[in-house]
Amino acid sequence: MEHTPVFCTIVPPHVLDRIARNQDSALAGPSRRTLEQDAAQRTRRRLTTVIGAFPVAGAEPSEQPQRTIGDAGHGEDLPGVKVRGEGDAPLADATVNRAYDGLGATFELYLTAYGRHSIDDAGLPLDATVHYGRDYNNAFWNGEQMVFGDGDGELFLDFTLPVDVIGHELTHGVTQYTANLDYFGQSGALNESVSDVFGSLIKQYALGQTADQADWLIGAGLLAPRVTGAALRSMKAPGTAYDDDVLGKDPQPGHMDGYVRTSRDNGGVHINSGIPNRAFYLAATALGGHAWDRAGRIWYDALTGGGLSPRADFAEFARATVAAAAARYGEAEEHAAVADAWSQVGIATPAAGRSELPRQAPAPEGAQPPVQG
Repeated sequence: MEHTPVFCTIVPPHVLDRIARNQDSALAGPSRRTLEQDAAQRTRRRLTTVIGAFPVAGAEPSEQPQRTIGDAGHGEDLPGVKVRGEGDAPLADATVNRAYDGLGATFELYLTAYGRHSIDDAGLPLDATVHYGRDYNNAFWNGEQMVFGDGDGELFLDFTLPVDVIGHELTHGVTQYTANLDYFGQSGALNESVSDVFGSLIKQYALGQTADQADWLIGAGLLAPRVTGAALRSMKAPGTAYDDDVLGKDPQPGHMDGYVRTSRDNGGVHINSGIPNRAFYLAATALGGHAWDRAGRIWYDALTGGGLSPRADFAEFARATVAAAAARYGEAEEHAAVADAWSQVGIATPAAGRSELPRQAPAPEGAQPPVQG
């Protein structure tokens, strides 16, 4: 299967757009520059997709990651100057060390819980660049590596602070190498949601938390003290992560009744992802214990099983998770918990399980993903 890399950022464009219109230039300026830098990176990503990416040198699958951290020195050249490699001692720069540790935490969760060797399951080296841009208010996966800004200090802090941000962005790479979900509409919202799911699981695994102990927040610790909010997103209660005079109010719905139809943000990929996010939270907390075990395994099986079409909508993904639960655990509590979780967010699934993941033909070229309602 041909893998299509996409440019994915942790802070949604609709948030940066709002900040960029603020009358206070000290707040608006960094976000305007961030939007400009993101647009340039997105253009480079499209050009690379058209002309073909340079092959990335792989490594033999092993039980150890192969990490390299570069320092952009507040410039925009990637990958920057190499400052720490695999096995090197920590530096005085805490940002470098957090990036290094976050790459390691992501590698460890995927290896230990799912037997996956790096994001491509073939030992792909994990590269990251820190100190990108000046007051850059984002972090992103560009199809080949991670990049972190330092934040402006007014609204956003250092983007290496939350380990789930690192896990989220690297999981876009896992999706790239597996289901390859299109980054538009419902398939794009699933792409974002899968990254939130495994980003949260990486944090929970690193902290040794059970599902009931987890905060189910994405990006907790990223917002500066002046911001009225806890995080970028809440999987437990979409729409409640922040309510701030500068950032605005968290627009995520947690049920199909609130599905947002928009042409912005690639069809609302960062907004409507709240619906599948809450479905995972409901399944994980119903099953209890460590969420990366049963609930995470079911989502991982659905993502990597080969049965999802690149344009999968919420209903197709829901069926895939119900089928994955039945295939791995039979029609037991796991199967019931997953089906009930989707029902609670307004997405019906077949009552009976299946022994293998559903295989559906891709939608016609140019077709819009259907919206459940």
